[in-house]
Amino acid sequence: MSALARPNPPLAIVFMLTATLFIAGTMICAKLLGTDRLGPALHPLQVSFGRFLFAWIAISSVVALRRPEFKPISLRLHIARTTCGWAGVSLMFAAVAFIPLPDATAISFLNPVFGMMLAIPLLGERVGRIRWLAAAIALSGALILLRPTPDSFQPAALLALGAAAMLGLELIFIKRLSGRENPLQILFINNSLGLLIASLAALTVWQTPTPGQWATLAALGLLMACAQACFVNAMARADASFVTPFSYLTLVFAALYDFAIFGARPDAISALGAVIIIAGAALLAWREARLQKKHQN
Repeated sequence: MSALARPNPPLAIVFMLTATLFIAGTMICAKLLGTDRLGPALHPLQVSFGRFLFAWIAISSVVALRRPEFKPISLRLHIARTTCGWAGVSLMFAAVAFIPLPDATAISFLNPVFGMMLAIPLLGERVGRIRWLAAAIALSGALILLRPTPDSFQPAALLALGAAAMLGLELIFIKRLSGRENPLQILFINNSLGLLIASLAALTVWQTPTPGQWATLAALGLLMACAQACFVNAMARADASFVTPFSYLTLVFAALYDFAIFGARPDAISALGAVIIIAGAALLAWREARLQKKHQN
C-alpha cells in the first residue's frame, strides 16, 4: 500500500480485477442483509455500520502491525469525504435490496460523471464538449435503467442515483486529499470517522442481527477493506487511465453473483442501460487521460 510502489502494469491489472471481485461481493452481501434471506431484513444504516466496523478492524490491524508514521491530517476534508462516502454506501445498500444488482452496479459507475459536474462549482474546473458528451451518454443510460414508464418505473433506482451523486461528491474531496497524505493513513482515518458516523446512525434503527447476519456483516466489511487495499495498490502501480477500465468488470461479477444466489437474469433493458453508462464512463476516462498527458508534456 505504499505510494512509492514501482510501476508494474500487469500486477496493477491483477489488483484491479481482484478489487472488482471484492466490490461485487460487498454488493451481494448487502443484498442478502437487506432481504429476508438470513433473517428479518436489516436497515441500510445498520448494514453500513457493519461495513465500517469490520473494515475498521481489518485496517486497524494492518496499522498496528506496520506502525506507519502519520502526517498531520486535513480533518475538515476527511470529515467531508467520509460523510459523503457513508451517505453514498448507505443509499447503495438500500438500493440493492430492491433492484437488480447489475442495475445498481451500473448506476454506481456514474460517480465520475457527478464528480466532473460538481468539480465545476466546487473546484472551478472547466469542462469541454467531449466531457459533457460523456456525461450525457452516461446519464441517458441511467435514465434507461430507471425505466420511466408507469408500468416499469423503478423508484428504488433513485436511491442508487443518489448514491452515485454522493460518491461523486466524495471524489471532489479525494482530489483535494490526494498527494497530502499516504494511502494507509487516508484509509485508516476514513474508516475511523466512518465508523463513528455509522455507529450514531445505526443506533436509531438497531435490531439484533442473527448469527448469519453478523457473519455476513463481517464478510462485507472485510471484503470492502480488501477491495480498498487492492484499488490503492492498482493505482500505485499504473496510471489511472490504464487500470480504470478494468473496474467495469464489477458489473459482470455482480451479475454472476446475482444469478448464482438469487437466480436473477439481467433483461435487455438492464444490459442496454449498463452498456450506455459504461460507454459514457469510458469516454470520460479516455478524455481525462488525454488531458493528463497534455498537462504533463
